Amino acid sequence: MLTFIKAQASSLIASFLDFSTAIVLVNFFQLEPFTSSIAGTFFGGLANFTINRYWTFDAAEDKIGGQALKYFIVWVGNLILNAGGMYLLLEKTNLNYILSKAIVAIIVGFGYNYMFQKKMVFR
Repeated sequence: MLTFIKAQASSLIASFLDFSTAIVLVNFFQLEPFTSSIAGTFFGGLANFTINRYWTFDAAEDKIGGQALKYFIVWVGNLILNAGGMYLLLEKTNLNYILSKAIVAIIVGFGYNYMFQKKMVFR
């Protein structure tokens, strides 16, 4: 249970970085929400890998190359699910991009990320 709680804390930090990046890119640099969301997912993913490696799963003694490759594979799936889900919500509903991103992030976070990181990347 402690690992799950740590993973959720890591996810919150990464999500904050993800959302902050997207919001800044949309509001200050006038990029469109879909592209900004992908950039946010990238920076959030870097933070999440680092926090999970050193704190959540205490896996720093393992070789970083293998972990990074596995994480990248899981992260690509995460990016596809988040980008695809956000694209669908933005195209099919009138939801705000932040709300759309949040809905998709919660679903993907609980239904995909934790399971694959625990079972595949940092086992």
